[in-house]
Amino acid sequence: MSTARDLMVIALDVKPSRPLERGDLSLALAGAEAYDLLRAEVLTLDGDRVVPGLQPELGDRLLDEAASSLLRQVPYEPLQDWLWRRGRGLTSAYLADLEQEGQLTWARVRWLPLRGGHPVLTDTEARRRAAYRWAADEPVLLTLATAVGIRDEPAGEEPGVTDDAVLTVLAAVHEAVMELGAVRQRRAIEEAAFANVWRGA
Repeated sequence: MSTARDLMVIALDVKPSRPLERGDLSLALAGAEAYDLLRAEVLTLDGDRVVPGLQPELGDRLLDEAASSLLRQVPYEPLQDWLWRRGRGLTSAYLADLEQEGQLTWARVRWLPLRGGHPVLTDTEARRRAAYRWAADEPVLLTLATAVGIRDEPAGEEPGVTDDAVLTVLAAVHEAVMELGAVRQRRAIEEAAFANVWRGA
């Protein structure tokens, strides 16, 4: 199991501290993939640039897909750009993958056509593994979960990450989520102003 899969499982299994936005979660999933690719030496960071490295089979379809998406031409892609590009629709991709593997079912709602309701995790080894990492306060998983609102910001100092490259990835995820939140807020203000014009306010 990858960190991204563990994060997806936790997002489904833990009551969030605030409503989750799919776009935020997609960015965090991309960040989790970047972390796993760093650990596997599939990428390194040169400043804020993603430098591709080895291309081993990682045994995870979506993680292999993430590795294949790395741009291999100089100058290499900025990490922020890769997070936005890779993150597009990533929550839906992980949900579909978990469902295909039998780790996820959908609670049906009678009045919704076709597949409706909400996703429900089945009792699997993958779910238990994610729960173990969560209960163990694994710092990367907790930091990514905090960025998207699965849990609140910690009140005090916690044992954290010391690797500079990992810290760069986590900071990039946080910045991207903040940027996306600002875009949503700006759109909401514009839509409210537009609605007021039509109402003659």
